[in-house]
Amino acid sequence: MSYAAYKMMHWPTAIDTCVSGFVTHSRSELAHLPQLHTDDLDSEWSSRRHRGGGIGPTPNLIVASGNVLEVYVVRVQEEGARNSTELKRGGVMDSVAGASLELVCHYRLHGNVESLGVLYVEGGDDSRRRDSIILAFKDAKISVLEFDDSIHGLRTSSMHCFEGPDWHHLKRGRESFARGPLVKVDPQGRCGGVLVFDLQMIILKAAQAGSALVQDEDSFGSGAAISARIASSYIINLRDLDMKHVKDFIFVHDYIEPVVVILHERELTWAGRVAWKHHTCMISALSISTTLKQPTLIWSIGNLPHDAYKLLAVPSPVGGVLVIGANTIHYHSESASCALALNSYAAPVDSSQELPRASFSVELDAANATWLLKDVALLSTKTGELLLLTLVYDGRVMQRLDLSKSKASVLTSDITTLGSSLFFLGSRLGDSLLVQFTSGLGSSMLSPGLKEEVGDIEGDVPSAKRLKASSSDDLQDMVSGEELSLYGSAPNNAESTQKTFSFTVRDSLTNVGPLKDFAYGLRINADANATGISKQSNYELVCCSGHGKNGALCVLQQSIRPEMITEVELPGCKGIWTVYHKNVRSHSVDSSKMALDDEYHAYLIISMEARTMVLETADHLTEVTESVDYFVQGRTIAAGNLFGRRRVVQVFERGARILDGSFMTQDLSFGGSNSEAGRSESSTVMHVSIADPYVLVRMADGSIQILVGVGMEAAIVNGSSDSESLKLWHIVAAISVIDVNLKNLSSKKSVSACTLYHDKGQEPWLRKTSTDAWLSTGVSEAIDGADGGAHDQGDIYCVICYETGALEIFDVPNFNSVFFVDKFVSGKTHLVDTCMGEPPKDLLKGMDEEFAGAGRKESTQNMKIVELAMLRWSGHHSRPFLFGILTDGTILCYHAYLFEGLDGTSKLEDSVSAQNSVGDSSISASRLRNLRFVRAPLDTYTREETSSETSCQRIATFKNINGYQGFFLSGSRPAWFMVFRERLRVHPQLCDGSIVAFTVLHTVNCNHGLIYVTSQGNLKICQLSSVSSYDNYWPVQKIPLKGTPHQVTYFAERNLYPLIVSVPVQKPVNQVLSSLVDQEVGHQIENHNLSSDEIHRTYSVDEFEVRILEPSNGLWQIKATIPMQTSENALTVRMVSLFNTTTKENETLLAVGTAYVQGEDVAARGRVLLFSLARNPENSQVLVSEVYSKELKGAISALASLQGHLLIASGPKIILHKWTGTELTGVAFSDAPPLYVVSLNIYCCGAHQYNMLGKSTDRHTASNLFRVTYAPA
Repeated sequence: MSYAAYKMMHWPTAIDTCVSGFVTHSRSELAHLPQLHTDDLDSEWSSRRHRGGGIGPTPNLIVASGNVLEVYVVRVQEEGARNSTELKRGGVMDSVAGASLELVCHYRLHGNVESLGVLYVEGGDDSRRRDSIILAFKDAKISVLEFDDSIHGLRTSSMHCFEGPDWHHLKRGRESFARGPLVKVDPQGRCGGVLVFDLQMIILKAAQAGSALVQDEDSFGSGAAISARIASSYIINLRDLDMKHVKDFIFVHDYIEPVVVILHERELTWAGRVAWKHHTCMISALSISTTLKQPTLIWSIGNLPHDAYKLLAVPSPVGGVLVIGANTIHYHSESASCALALNSYAAPVDSSQELPRASFSVELDAANATWLLKDVALLSTKTGELLLLTLVYDGRVMQRLDLSKSKASVLTSDITTLGSSLFFLGSRLGDSLLVQFTSGLGSSMLSPGLKEEVGDIEGDVPSAKRLKASSSDDLQDMVSGEELSLYGSAPNNAESTQKTFSFTVRDSLTNVGPLKDFAYGLRINADANATGISKQSNYELVCCSGHGKNGALCVLQQSIRPEMITEVELPGCKGIWTVYHKNVRSHSVDSSKMALDDEYHAYLIISMEARTMVLETADHLTEVTESVDYFVQGRTIAAGNLFGRRRVVQVFERGARILDGSFMTQDLSFGGSNSEAGRSESSTVMHVSIADPYVLVRMADGSIQILVGVGMEAAIVNGSSDSESLKLWHIVAAISVIDVNLKNLSSKKSVSACTLYHDKGQEPWLRKTSTDAWLSTGVSEAIDGADGGAHDQGDIYCVICYETGALEIFDVPNFNSVFFVDKFVSGKTHLVDTCMGEPPKDLLKGMDEEFAGAGRKESTQNMKIVELAMLRWSGHHSRPFLFGILTDGTILCYHAYLFEGLDGTSKLEDSVSAQNSVGDSSISASRLRNLRFVRAPLDTYTREETSSETSCQRIATFKNINGYQGFFLSGSRPAWFMVFRERLRVHPQLCDGSIVAFTVLHTVNCNHGLIYVTSQGNLKICQLSSVSSYDNYWPVQKIPLKGTPHQVTYFAERNLYPLIVSVPVQKPVNQVLSSLVDQEVGHQIENHNLSSDEIHRTYSVDEFEVRILEPSNGLWQIKATIPMQTSENALTVRMVSLFNTTTKENETLLAVGTAYVQGEDVAARGRVLLFSLARNPENSQVLVSEVYSKELKGAISALASLQGHLLIASGPKIILHKWTGTELTGVAFSDAPPLYVVSLNIYCCGAHQYNMLGKSTDRHTASNLFRVTYAPA
């Protein structure tokens, strides 16, 4: 596939903004309440809420990352729930054992989201209406989105654009603005405001409840779930209200009409003119009359500090607004005011007044804030420190502000509260965190099981589970340190009430940005013999990511390369399976308590072209083909377990065998003998699907047969699409037979693909889509588990796709049709039961355009489904996925969801009466009337052509490979499909080329591993890497640096990565001033104006160093460190190959370019440093030797090597040097003013022709191309 401009390989992960709101559910719905799994749900939940336990109503989390919009729902697990067997992250707090984020919908937009807001609905917790999302794009484009249950996604309710010729007057002649639009919403949901073009405020009036716009039932059939909508909009010109330079605005609480408070500055100033002009900001409160469309000034406050930049509305009953500045915090309302000084730079308006001061010094520029309680706000500073601001008031009179320190966390870009017990820290520089908090009086609220140190809690979790819970090593390190821990208590200094807060991290979202630089290096386990597409997996991107304490190296790999344990040659393999054997007679009490995931496999079955091999998986793999009763004279089609892992079923081309370990208990034949002469298409097995106690078999002629296990025996039920009723076929006289009647196969055509779906669990998910579906199922209740209890309770369904492209779902064993979709092969965006009626065409208009080219033309005659799978993985809230593979290799992926339409019953009854294939109303009542599917994008998977005649099954499901779950897709382009937060992450595996067989392997020597066979005939036993995180667009490993990475390069000969890192260091002010000295003229910095306290105050200074890192077995170690001088910043580092004109040899050296940062009074200068790198033979350390150092005028901003010469860029000048072994001599130069070169890259464009691509910066970033030519000698 070709791309006109570019292809986005890795989508943004840095969160720019986040908000919370009841978007997918209302406050009154039970969808957001924790699932308790008790018989009496109402009474138990009421008692818990009365005791104060639990989290309560929790809104959705909406995040924006560049042009990516995601909506999450918070899943809470209560303490003592039946499904709380797995240790959750964070321990138990306030009767909550765990909380996680689950993805609801994900959209890739055509522009970056500049601002995000939520339009709240009126009413309290009993309101059934939902909130809406307001998106703002440059320059003045606004979209209002609401969640539609019928499509299980967002749709646009209104769009507002204030651009174009009709709106040019709003810009007042300007073409660009410093910031984009800003969205704020009235807390009572009466209107919203969007600030565009700096001084134009767009008021979005919300439709009132009961109006025609809100009551009008939309064509999408969302029923009673109606969201907030915009009725009209108009513009307020703030310039007409004598406002200039608006910094922020906010809607405040407790007013009859919407009131917006605007922070603006009448006359600009800056820090250098504070002595002459200060306190230039003011706030103005405007009453917004959406009827008259005229704002009214009701009160204003002036003489606010010039560095005030943010407003925070104070909740009821206090009301008012907080004005946050870099050095002060002010509270103002219509009747009261107070302030708090944060450091010594805070100055009152009148020198005679003295501001109350905080107990410690802090700066709040670039801070983010949210409310934890009605009188306690959480502030996140630019250094990642968390502060608690307490409002001490009496009635509605504010007395004072108290600020106290809490723990530190990630550097945040935004912060929002989720309900009454959670908040979310969104970050552009590190991983974003979901944090639970609890408050009380006096002692800490931590439960006995929750300790102060996070490391102790994380250490109790298995490594694989910890990796799933924590999205990166950087996050683990971040929450493990004392400085960065979110755990612990933070008492307030308020005298009246001593509040104590405790925090625990519940979940995190991985972030690999922002990327400053990257290097292209060789992976540790690279294959030197790889060729073609397999060679791509040998390389990885090592990226400089993050800032400050969140700085890290992100190792990105485009594909997965498992860690190999052993490899053997096995030519001619067609399939592999691992099976369990649970011996009832020797089954001890202790082993019965062992979790199913911890049970080891017993046998490995390998199918060859004309025979079958059986290996015993004990301490070692031992072949036992000759001593077992497996069918080994031909190839095996499939193998699996039945009767709670107490029996093994082996299906081959002409029959099946039931085995108790190695002993056969039953031999079944599908007709005729096993000889070649007796074979026919009707008795040759092509595909098998196993769901205990059923085995579904598809024959070569398109017919299907079902093997049913009953009371440790079996019977065969033959269902052919050529007959209207199911025939019973006795194979062995002693077999018990279940009387099954099939009345409605929907097509006389043959079956192209089929599968069984086991809806497991205490509460099977598909039962929710039909109120009485469970009445016709439940065969598994008769199957006893090994411990005497019921095994794998749930329902079983048969999913069939016909040659015509239609898909149908039957319940088992009654084989009543419960779901039917025509033209499934066409790749529709939504699947709805035909009996429920097709969704309106308007439903698809607002959908994502990701499937614009993915749909199949109806005229395609040869397109059909060759493989089908319906899967649901563990998790109480998990929903089934439906997969279909087309003949051209395209994978159709659908995610099931529940939608209860208001008119579904009437449509169903009409359809039943009109169609003979459906039968009577008793059968129609069991249909999955509320079941729908939405197509999920798989744009990262590259399809491959698939032969429709092949019998090889490509989808292999796994539930625990190193703690991960999903399925593996074999073929010429194998890939991993992993499930995280109810979303699929697709990661290709290119290292071995085509893979013909795959299965899981859990033994003593290969714990929760895997085994696969390549097309070259190599069988490999492997494990997934435990240091990488796969919940990302690419597999990623984050190495924390505790500093800011700036530039990285790769030394291929030694497999080393030199890296520039800056670390903030606290130094006394007098020491900092003494370093700002021009050594050439001896100019000293005068400090006689500083007081004694100011001289001894510490100041943060970045110290630079070059670290030499080496990857080894997944761990990155610092082998050497090159420190820079005081006030010297390392700007560039590169490995260069220089030709020594003295020795006539090439030398590979490490080149470093630096600059001295000493203020504007000192002339700019820098150094060029050359180092040789060698390995110490006595230990693993790297020896670094300086071979050259020279100080030059100007900063050395870029370096590169060109045919043995060294290119040095210093600002606008590029100089070419030759290397003599002891000296660099300039031989050519080029000036490119007024540009400033920041990077140089060399590439070859032909024989002896080299081009140099230089990236430079001026007002806009630009790239310039230079050609290097050599004059004749």
